[in-house]
Amino acid sequence: MDLALDEARLAAGHDDVPVGAVVLAAGGTVLGVGHNTRERDGDPTAHAEVIALRAAAQAAGSWRLAGATLVVTLEPCTMCAGALVLARVARVVYGAVDDKAGAVGSLWDVVRDRRLNHRPEVIAGVRAEECGELLAVFFAARRRTRTGPGEPDTAAVR
Repeated sequence: MDLALDEARLAAGHDDVPVGAVVLAAGGTVLGVGHNTRERDGDPTAHAEVIALRAAAQAAGSWRLAGATLVVTLEPCTMCAGALVLARVARVVYGAVDDKAGAVGSLWDVVRDRRLNHRPEVIAGVRAEECGELLAVFFAARRRTRTGPGEPDTAAVR
């Protein structure tokens, strides 16, 4: 989770929501890392998990990441939960719960849907307070700098 938190801080450095992710091989080797770059890259799919999964697939030489663990600072959204299921990730470990868009147990539970062909193990709440604090500080700063009506709502996590 240390590496995922470091990645999250990188995202905040370019005004993206501070979420970081790491994909580990079954033996613990880092296969890929990522942080949110939606704002920086103008890409709606540039979530930390997707970026880390892409890097891991490239490093592994396969889109199938069987045995891998995805560690992420925030509960994955539906897009990211779907991606980790499709990549056959063995487990997902996340920090802060996302009550507004979480798809690994909070709002939805995509990864444990019995209709899907793969269901990873879920470990929730790892260093949740620390992960949540990064998000709280980021959004508090954005609320302070809002200039008035017409500005986008920054309350949504992603």
